[in-house]
Amino acid sequence: MAAETTQTVTIEGGDGALLTGDLAVPDGANATVLFAHGSGSSRFSPRNRAVAAALREEGLATLLLDLLTGDEEHTDVATAEHRFDIPLLGRRLVAAVDALEAHELTGGLPVGLFGASTGAAAALTAAADRTRTVYAVVSRGGRPDLAGDALPEVLAPVLLIVGGNDQEVLRLNEAAAARLRAPHRIHVVPSATHLFEEPGALEEVAREASRWFALPPTTDGE
Repeated sequence: MAAETTQTVTIEGGDGALLTGDLAVPDGANATVLFAHGSGSSRFSPRNRAVAAALREEGLATLLLDLLTGDEEHTDVATAEHRFDIPLLGRRLVAAVDALEAHELTGGLPVGLFGASTGAAAALTAAADRTRTVYAVVSRGGRPDLAGDALPEVLAPVLLIVGGNDQEVLRLNEAAAARLRAPHRIHVVPSATHLFEEPGALEEVAREASRWFALPPTTDGE
């Protein structure tokens, strides 16, 4: 395993919000993957942290970022009002992409976006806004349909990973894929449910994401 530099970073979200993230950069990293959590999750999500660790094994830097402040998270637990505010989350991801471009450890590296649940919609919204920087997008059990009119504006290749037993989310992903103009693929993990808790399911997610974030992305079919 290559040596890596880790640090806690604070990013100004573009609206005065200060967002906290965990940045890890392996020696010789050639891209950074920014994680967008959703539906009440945070940068401490064990599933996203497991995927991030697998990506770093492949030489990719990772930033796990809280898109909500502590006060907003407290409110969101009761009201769920922020987790579905895709424009807000998308703007904050754009600010994070810009911060990565300016950071001493990641400046000049292309940025990939990994979104889970509603974070997938925010990732696609940000990808549509930063087409020159974002080179690939992966959604895990996501709600890409919530990206709406941003979907046709995405230029980066998009991988949509869905559990085979997550039928409603699969249907929503298929509807979103129909609106994408960028190269894209739906990868169904057999017998997996929404949280990919079945044996081997999350490992398959990490493996497919690693392939997609390889340079250039492995867009073998739409």
